[in-house]
Amino acid sequence: MLTPEEWTAVRLSLQVAFWATIWSLPPAVLVAFMLSRLHFPGRGLFDGLVHLPLVLPRVVVGYLLLLLLGTRGMLGYYLDHWFGIRLIFSTAGATVAAAVVSFPLTVNAIRLSLDAVDQGLETAARTLGATRLDVFFSITLPLMLPGILSGTLISLASALGEFGATITFVSNVEGITRTIPLAIYSATSMTDGDAIALRLTLVSIVLALGALMLAEFADKRIRIALGRI
Repeated sequence: MLTPEEWTAVRLSLQVAFWATIWSLPPAVLVAFMLSRLHFPGRGLFDGLVHLPLVLPRVVVGYLLLLLLGTRGMLGYYLDHWFGIRLIFSTAGATVAAAVVSFPLTVNAIRLSLDAVDQGLETAARTLGATRLDVFFSITLPLMLPGILSGTLISLASALGEFGATITFVSNVEGITRTIPLAIYSATSMTDGDAIALRLTLVSIVLALGALMLAEFADKRIRIALGRI
């Protein structure tokens, strides 16, 4: 059985992962559409910036977030002084860190699904008088649903395991930013923390596997519904 402190870490992890996924999904759909359908100057650089969190060390991502959104950061200073929004040492900051790290995974899944959509269907709809918005919501969006759902669940699994960016940006505060990975890290530094670390590791594995299996199942069901299988 988990202790109250461990349950708090599990609850906080689920909360952070859920909101990180929800808030990052709309911009991920937009960015995926831009990279798949639009051609513009600097597209390669934009693509690189979107995927930068995948190749940078997570600690570097967290430090960049600290420089940008810390109380003395380029944006964080104004968020704090103008709106009273302080992200460091907060659950909201942990959510931002998880969203930034998992964002490229969501974009990739949606973009791959969008690339597989037959653009001839979109062109045919336009020739029949449909507007761009009509084509997107009636043809493109339903056909890219498998990618959206897969990207959402993969993002959720990634956010559940986020560590480096979180601890660098918002530190390790019990009940506020101490998610499962940070709680495991804290337990390993305790003389009697092996049992705590093992329990939380098992919980983390179960949650991650559950999200990935759900993503595979949902993707298959949607493809069957769309007649792709």
